[in-house]
Amino acid sequence: MAHGRGKRLSRWGWEVIVQHEPKPGVLARRDAIIAGLRRLLPEDNVIGDALRLKPYETDGLSAYRQIPLAVALPETTEQVAAVMAYCHREGVRVVPRGAGTSLSGGALPLEDAVVLGLMKMSRILEIDYADRLAVVQAGVTNIGITNAVSANEFFYAPDPSSQLACMIGGNVMMNSGGAHCLRYGVTANNLLGLKLVTVEGEILEIGGAYCDAAGYDWLGLITGSEGQLAIVTEVTVRILRSPEGQRAMLAAFDSIPVAGACVDAIISSGIIPVALEFMDKPCIHACEDFAHAGYPLDAEAMLIIEVEGSVVEQDDLLSRIREICAQFNPISMKVSQSAEESLAIWKGRKGAFGAVGRISPDYLCMDGTIPTSRLPEVLGRITEMSHECGLGVANVFHAGDGNLHPLIMFDANDPESFRKAEKFGGDILKLCVDVGGCLTGEHGVGVEKRDLMTYQFNPIELNQQRRVKSAFDPQWLLNPSKVFPLEDTTPPAMAAE
Repeated sequence: MAHGRGKRLSRWGWEVIVQHEPKPGVLARRDAIIAGLRRLLPEDNVIGDALRLKPYETDGLSAYRQIPLAVALPETTEQVAAVMAYCHREGVRVVPRGAGTSLSGGALPLEDAVVLGLMKMSRILEIDYADRLAVVQAGVTNIGITNAVSANEFFYAPDPSSQLACMIGGNVMMNSGGAHCLRYGVTANNLLGLKLVTVEGEILEIGGAYCDAAGYDWLGLITGSEGQLAIVTEVTVRILRSPEGQRAMLAAFDSIPVAGACVDAIISSGIIPVALEFMDKPCIHACEDFAHAGYPLDAEAMLIIEVEGSVVEQDDLLSRIREICAQFNPISMKVSQSAEESLAIWKGRKGAFGAVGRISPDYLCMDGTIPTSRLPEVLGRITEMSHECGLGVANVFHAGDGNLHPLIMFDANDPESFRKAEKFGGDILKLCVDVGGCLTGEHGVGVEKRDLMTYQFNPIELNQQRRVKSAFDPQWLLNPSKVFPLEDTTPPAMAAE
């Protein structure tokens, strides 16, 4: 099996090896490739000078930085197809990019790759309230869909914390979730159709304005594929009627494992709240300083629980949830009494990542998923690991579906602190796999977790995944150096013989 020579990139001042071997001759043809792209797009939609390329050198995993070969900014599916066909003919790698909010390095560019930015594809093409769907370009923001339909009392359910900025195309590629995915499901559960452009520049449509399509589940295959198989340009999403009302409550506990046990008890009871979120003490304090939401500062852990429906339904659900929480000796419980109180509660949760950034010079945001029955055990072990390595951790996550987001706090100016943080993060993800979970819930594998893929999947399973990629992308031009471990540098059709 061939091995890439590696490309050294700066990571918080250290050198790390990122799998990549520039394609022969591409860098030497840089000016000609940029000129070729400018024949396909308006001149301002192709970026080739170093200063304007700088904003595209990284994404939400800012540990990695690399100036790309060029950036192309198409505005239509047809322009995307033209760019893809051109890059395929020229043997140029392509990295799709939405808002660049990927926390796993999913939009990280490479020096011989064209970044295909979809942010100019920001039009809402159709809204059909009768069939409860919207057709939007890939560059529409997540919250932009709800904003477009809210006046008619509809909304789009998946709501990642970055929903003000993240784009629906990226949500599809990472199968993003959010606080309300416990009730409504993740992106995959709210999709009806996609328009795609293949690596060769062909335009395909899968699904459509109906609940299920005949034949293979192509939607299921593409969703969560991290830009490895095709470029999503248009998305048909399910929109839902807004609930009659909703209320949030807080339940605070003096122990992290006890709060985890309470989560499992709520889910085991058969009650499915709209949202069930978890915060530990460091996160509670950081978010309270930011949002002033009335969070209990004496708690070791806190749950945010939201229900919806008529006033009678809300009262009934909250009463039953309070009874369950009472079995775990909470130090306090509080039910919001107004829409303003609920908004303040959610302002703190939605701003958690930024709030933690105010109390630590740097942090790593992990993303693993576990069975909810293992929450007490896993949260207790994370606390032990935090003490063992001497680094703080703030836990804030979607507790109802077991999607963990431990924030490991460290100092980037201290090399030893960073090394400890990276090992701590890897150990957390391995723990998730050990208890029957997986490496990622919604952030994707990207660069961050690719070398842990061998911990979850055996060689046969990984090779099957690689064969799927090769069926769509025989030369592996799409989003190189992501998802698959470092040694997987050649398509299986070439390596397996």
